[in-house]
Amino acid sequence: MILLDSSFLCAWHNERDVHHAEAKHAMRRFLAGDWGAGLLLEYVFVEVITVLLARRGKEIAVRASEILLSSREIRFLPCSDLFVEALQTFRDQAGRELSFTDAALVAVSRRLDEPRIASFDRGFRDIEGLEVLPAPGELHEA
Repeated sequence: MILLDSSFLCAWHNERDVHHAEAKHAMRRFLAGDWGAGLLLEYVFVEVITVLLARRGKEIAVRASEILLSSREIRFLPCSDLFVEALQTFRDQAGRELSFTDAALVAVSRRLDEPRIASFDRGFRDIEGLEVLPAPGELHEA
């Protein structure tokens, strides 16, 4: 299983994003099953749709929401039960300033046997024990 971050999903849905080409290649790997099933937190979903609405318009945001919620490869995780743990992770972070959504992703990653995240956010690379995919340079070598 791999956590899906908004930077990855926004890049894939937005052809104007600086990481779009990398996201397309990474998404092919994800859909091929290379990284296991995806876990989409409700907080990430909200962030993705909000960013896409602001940057690309309602049509793309709505289409992305439909794709994400209907995908067989993605498991949606409501976040009500996660709120307190995410807030504690957000409060306790030292030496970094993760957003609340990113703190929630870190909190969930601690529950996974093999914590992995699909993200272009460099802030996750400093989290001990969390594997960030695609790895730097990985897609340029393929």
